[in-house]
Amino acid sequence: MATAVSEAIRGGENLVVEAGTGTGKTLAYLIPALLSDRRVIVSTGTKTLQDQLFHRDLPNVCRAIGRAADTVLLKGRSNYLCLHRLETARFEEGTVPAELAAIESWAGVTRSGDVAEVEGLAEDAGIWPRVTSTVENCLGAQCDFYSRCHVVAARQAAMEADVIVVNHHLLLADMVLKEEGFGELLPGAEAVIVDEAHQFPDIAQAFFNRTMSSRHLQSLADDLRAEALREVPPARKANELADGLLKLIADTRIALPRSGTNLPWDDVAGGLDPCVDQLILLLDDMIDWLAAQNEELPGLRKCLERARAASARLESISGGDQSAGLRWVGLSRSGFVLNYTPVEVADSLRPLIESFSCAWVFTSATIAIGEDFSHFTASAGLDDPQTLSVPSPFDYPANSLLLLPQGLPEPNDGGYTGAVLKTLRPLLEAAGGRTFLLFTSHRALREAATLLREDDLGFPLLVQGEGPRSKLLQQFTELDNPVLLGAASFWEGVDIRGPDLVLVIIDKLPFASPGDPLLKARLEAVRQRGGNPFRDYQLPQAILGLKQGAGRLIRDFDDKGVVVVCDPRVSSRSYGRAFLGSLPPFTVTRDTAAATRFLLDC
Repeated sequence: MATAVSEAIRGGENLVVEAGTGTGKTLAYLIPALLSDRRVIVSTGTKTLQDQLFHRDLPNVCRAIGRAADTVLLKGRSNYLCLHRLETARFEEGTVPAELAAIESWAGVTRSGDVAEVEGLAEDAGIWPRVTSTVENCLGAQCDFYSRCHVVAARQAAMEADVIVVNHHLLLADMVLKEEGFGELLPGAEAVIVDEAHQFPDIAQAFFNRTMSSRHLQSLADDLRAEALREVPPARKANELADGLLKLIADTRIALPRSGTNLPWDDVAGGLDPCVDQLILLLDDMIDWLAAQNEELPGLRKCLERARAASARLESISGGDQSAGLRWVGLSRSGFVLNYTPVEVADSLRPLIESFSCAWVFTSATIAIGEDFSHFTASAGLDDPQTLSVPSPFDYPANSLLLLPQGLPEPNDGGYTGAVLKTLRPLLEAAGGRTFLLFTSHRALREAATLLREDDLGFPLLVQGEGPRSKLLQQFTELDNPVLLGAASFWEGVDIRGPDLVLVIIDKLPFASPGDPLLKARLEAVRQRGGNPFRDYQLPQAILGLKQGAGRLIRDFDDKGVVVVCDPRVSSRSYGRAFLGSLPPFTVTRDTAAATRFLLDC
């Protein structure tokens, strides 16, 4: 792999590599990147890997090869303290004093302003949106704190660095700015390495998604009130406009269904369209008032820019081209997100990638279907790249079993989850806890949690949704014999090595929910171009998802354990062979008793 990466960088070529767990893929791309003496951007899908690369892997590789390199970690602006908003937060109602005090204490000593440095504050603490900036509310060079801005300092450092570590969203933002001629966030590079590349097309789709959320509008109302109080007190008109916007936000949520998650716009248009029209009218009133204020007031001028952008965004979403994308509404208990999502992003990504005129290396442990990379390359807009598959060095046949239990009902059976737990109870006991139960739906997860508690499992039960993900994973390694129940976010990006995890149970094949409006639009797009929606999209996506879930078990050479795929369709349907053929070379068994005996030795 290192040789292939080196040749790609030297020749300015595109390369896609699937590198199995344990191959050392991070070293295989960092070493040739550093030895190339060229400027390299490394992009990751998660902040966790981004931090690991910068703080651990890069320093270790530099020491090992005896090369000094100027490296920079660059994140999106919401990851940095905004000194202007910290100043404003001191005057805002609703700020929790203890949270503000913790931020102020840290603000006096931090050099980077990276909020990840702060300990003792939850990632979802209410203080964070108040003390970090967005593109919409950043005052730019007009800010009183511009000379001390942490975002500006980080970007200036990146412009001079040899290796810049970013995430996919920031990379995409830079690609779009360069393509549109509006400047750049990152310096020109001679190679871009995309790790966790299996996430790249979906993150690109989310990036190109046009959204307007109730939270975004509420933030505008709150900031208008705060900035007006600072700059034009007593700000009666600003308060009227802010109150009116908050009322319309509430009215819009009331007009939408009380329950549900993602709904096609057309299903709720009768109640939604009039609310959107009223929101646009109020924003236009806000624009008129703000435009009449003193242009020398930077806070209100930024609110004016945001109000104009919000009005334009609402119009572009509600009037989006439905032949190329989907209008839909995301719902939560108290909020909403209005969306216009392009169905396919390959045509948008292709010119962006080509515009960089450099080598691109895409790598992941789960990027191919067997030896076929076409599903990924087509979705990422890559035309005929070099490909390479590097198998894992782990001894899967000796150290692991894949159990396909017999006698379970079809997954759509009302008693399916109960039957799974009853059948696999001996495995949980033989493993002594130390188990991940991975579910394809939160409904099944909650049902399983209830059943296990009623049945007095006898092991500590950790359930997604009952605590932050990071806290649950920490508890899993600290408690004796725990059982963790997780849905989508636990299927990947979890690295638990050694005897703490010996059993991974997957309840169903991870086909996407057929009721998801975006999935329906994607399948229709496949059908329109003459493809088979199941074969060309649903099946490859589910295969990659199963590879991710099964990959949670064996993370090191000495790891042992059992993966259980409960879904009987993996044996009874013809497509089951495609799933099994894409998994690591586990020893396959249908004998639950044999798997139980194997676990007793783990």
